[in-house]
Amino acid sequence: MPKITYIEHDGREHAVEVKAGLSVMEGAIRNNVPGIDADCGGACACATCHVYVDEAWREATGKPSAMEESMLDFAEEVEPNSRLSCQIRVSDALDGLVVRLPANQH
Repeated sequence: MPKITYIEHDGREHAVEVKAGLSVMEGAIRNNVPGIDADCGGACACATCHVYVDEAWREATGKPSAMEESMLDFAEEVEPNSRLSCQIRVSDALDGLVVRLPANQH
C-alpha cells in the first residue's frame, strides 16, 4: 500500500499506509490523523480537509478542478500548493506523498 506522510502544523509526522483508490482525506480519517476535519465527508463542499502538497509532489497530484478551487476560497492561508485532500486520489504512484496540515481548518 502507498505510504502517505501527514505533517501537522507543529511538525509532528504521521506516516501511514493508505489503500489505493481512497482519497488522501480518507487515509487521514481512517488512521486518526489529527488536523483534517472533513466536515462534508469528501464531497468537495467545504474546505476542512485543506492540505499543502509538498513541492516534490505537486505534479504527481495534479491540479485542482474548478470546483476545488472555488472551495479553497473558504480556506485560510491558501498557497499555490494548497489542495483539498478529499480530491487527491491515492495510487501506487503517490507512494511517499508528503502533505502538510494548516494550523486551522475552516
